[in-house]
Amino acid sequence: MGFFSTIMGFLGFGVGFPIGLVIGYYMFIYFQPTDVKDPEVRPLVEQDSKSLQSLVPEIPVWVKNPDYDRVDWISKFVGTMWPYLDKAICKTVKTIAKPIIEEQIPKYKIDSVEFETLTLGTLPLTFQGMKVYQTDDKELIMEMAIKWAGNPNITIAAKAFGLKATVQVVDLQVFACPRITLKPLVSVFPCFAKIFVSLMEKPHVDFGLKLLGADAMAIPGLYRIVQELIKDQVANMYLWPKYLEVPIMDPSMVSKKPVGIIIVNVLRAMKLRRKDFLGKSDPYVKLKLTEDKLSVNKTTVKNSNLNPEWNEEFCLVVKDPESQALELIVYDWEQVGKHEKMGMNVIPLKELKPEEPKELTLNLLKNMNPNDVQNEKQRGELVVQLVYKPFKGDEILEDAKDSNAVEKAPEGTPTGGGLLVVIIHEAQDVEGKHHTNPYVRLLFRGEEKKTKTVKKNRRPRWDTEFQFMLDEPPTNDRIHLEVVSSSSRLGLLHPKESLGYVDIYLSDVVSNKRINGKYNLIDSNNGQIHVELHWRTSS
Repeated sequence: MGFFSTIMGFLGFGVGFPIGLVIGYYMFIYFQPTDVKDPEVRPLVEQDSKSLQSLVPEIPVWVKNPDYDRVDWISKFVGTMWPYLDKAICKTVKTIAKPIIEEQIPKYKIDSVEFETLTLGTLPLTFQGMKVYQTDDKELIMEMAIKWAGNPNITIAAKAFGLKATVQVVDLQVFACPRITLKPLVSVFPCFAKIFVSLMEKPHVDFGLKLLGADAMAIPGLYRIVQELIKDQVANMYLWPKYLEVPIMDPSMVSKKPVGIIIVNVLRAMKLRRKDFLGKSDPYVKLKLTEDKLSVNKTTVKNSNLNPEWNEEFCLVVKDPESQALELIVYDWEQVGKHEKMGMNVIPLKELKPEEPKELTLNLLKNMNPNDVQNEKQRGELVVQLVYKPFKGDEILEDAKDSNAVEKAPEGTPTGGGLLVVIIHEAQDVEGKHHTNPYVRLLFRGEEKKTKTVKKNRRPRWDTEFQFMLDEPPTNDRIHLEVVSSSSRLGLLHPKESLGYVDIYLSDVVSNKRINGKYNLIDSNNGQIHVELHWRTSS
């Protein structure tokens, strides 16, 4: 029976298999579904962003985000320099890693850890796009999209208990969006003192790992665990607002400390030009040292006077008498609109002898361009008395303040809290459809504050300060600033009009203590607002 069963099985297979093929072929041909629709063909411009990214996953960031610039020239430059950059980077990595390894290996009873081979390969990294931020501080902020699918050969050998183990990293891929900040910017080459590097999002890291010659990533589940572990560790160290600080220059060479003070006595002005409609002017003087952005002093306003007498004294901090200069500008005060400039002049501090009072009579000029024919017109004279007093030896400046220093909160500040200071300086290029009489409306934690209204001005200046005493840092808060124009006429038609708004998140202010910059206004063509923020604590 076994023999006959075997024969019948072979016969059944020999007959049934071809019959099954024939039946399957005819069913495939004659029983195809009839509800299949033709694919929809649409131009790329009509596709949404998700469809485009699924069709073309490697779209550069400068295409997806208009605020990123195309920087192919940097990629070409890096590609040309890559053989040299490879050696320089590898040498730097070994130099940085050596002391760290020597410090850590005794904890794990390892004899030695060293690089057997270290090369980044022949494939350079590429820059997909770059965005540059503009601030009023002495810094340069860049965000860039970097992709590197390289072929490095990195072999690390570890020795312990007389045994040697090697780990090799191959086929490394890194996709990252770092923020690079160069600050402070200085007048000494390379023109910045430190580099701060932060990651704006978790990087994508992919690589192969060979342990003792075997592919360790082939172990089920290990690949994803290692990849996520690296992402989390890198993010914990360098994800914004955390950063990697790379010093470039000696801080003592960068930060200029006060070396003295200059006492300025604004005595009087003579033969000023008439600016007002009735034949008079309302002059006052603004004075500041160059390279000092925040510290601006001004005299009182002398109403209806073309030969005003002030005799007002000011004390200014000097950091570099060889490069700094005293800038004096005379303005005509206006109750409505922008104050009109009447004339100016500049006194280089290097022309002053220490401890020697000097009285100067300055001709007021339109600007400091010696070739401008407008400076030949008579605009009046300004008389000032100056004396420069340098510090002696180790004398410590107590009364004068560094203009860039962050003040401490006043007494009575809650423990763990602080004082949030919002200084609204000015706006630019704001214009309404029906009227332009701008003021700023500030909203923070349900509290509303307003600046004064500046009538008929597209570049209003307020220089208004608001303070908020808080029990805790506003790390997760934001302030809402809206530029509003109010009608100067008593009418019900278009009484108010929004000229633009911006929301400023305060986490960066808490971490940096001070932010000073210009922000683009939303719902405005080209409008900007200049805001300064301080977070002051008692410690």
